[in-house]
Amino acid sequence: MSKRVLVTGAAGFLGSHLCDRFIAEGFKVVGMDNLITGDIKNIEHLFPLKQFEFYNHDVSNYVHVSGKLDYILHFASPASPIDYLKIPIQTLKVGSLGTHNLLGLAKEKKARFLIASTSEVYGDPTVHPQPEEYWGNVNPVGPRSVYDEAKRFQEAITMAYHTFHGLETRIVRIFNTYGPRMRLNDGRVLPAFIGQALRGENLTIFGDGTQTRSFCYVDDLVEGIYRLLMSDYVYPVNIGNPNEITMNDFAQEIIKLTSTDQKIVYCPLPQDDPKQRQPDIRKAKEILDWEPKISRQVGLKLTYNYFIDFTKEELEATKKNKEFLTIL
Repeated sequence: MSKRVLVTGAAGFLGSHLCDRFIAEGFKVVGMDNLITGDIKNIEHLFPLKQFEFYNHDVSNYVHVSGKLDYILHFASPASPIDYLKIPIQTLKVGSLGTHNLLGLAKEKKARFLIASTSEVYGDPTVHPQPEEYWGNVNPVGPRSVYDEAKRFQEAITMAYHTFHGLETRIVRIFNTYGPRMRLNDGRVLPAFIGQALRGENLTIFGDGTQTRSFCYVDDLVEGIYRLLMSDYVYPVNIGNPNEITMNDFAQEIIKLTSTDQKIVYCPLPQDDPKQRQPDIRKAKEILDWEPKISRQVGLKLTYNYFIDFTKEELEATKKNKEFLTIL
């Protein structure tokens, strides 16, 4: 009999790719999303399949799913500064109330539960690269705190359900990820740069451009998440690509990729924006036998090929949020 998995945030960037992976692995998939930041287009190709069902529901409210569930993956959350600065209360609620509701469902169904945590739990790190043992440097009342602290609470309550109720739980700390189905206007540097290049605009860097990020292609990330879910390791695991790059160098890569001649302009760095972000993935290598396989050169080309098919109207529609762009 096929295993059955619930994926919350199913219409989002990562959630939709996870749905694809579980379908490919022979699972029955229940997708759930309130579409506040997700896009139904990301999963509409799954609707004809008997193995897939979808519920438009906010998991911050009581969650009920009929029938057995073997696994629950909680990926419902705004995940970019544009989103969580616009909807801070919903961001906190989905990380707290939503996680509590889904942990209760997992307990009822005796399902293994995995939460999507984030490198943001490390805040603006004073340790580099960031190992799972690092407790972080987070401003609990800053503008980013609604996301950072929601994710830190997620980890705490998930571990409490594991230790108190014996629930099978997994915690993945996701670092910067990119690929097809990202939103061009979601405020993250890669779609922001590509959108600006495709529209013929200058590329905007916040700060002096020496700050770093490390980018993981979505297929690599999904593989890591799948391996963690199927493992017996209950503590947080970093999944990301440790290949670090400065924003100045990254902007030059995008200009070369898109064959444009845009200038780079600099703006003030947003409050509490991390200066460095690089995962220590030794645990993922040792426990999951996982490391990223897809180079940034290959991944960027695949992502660019997705965005290049956008119409002029779709590209122009993404400009409305450009004042919020950050280097997340």
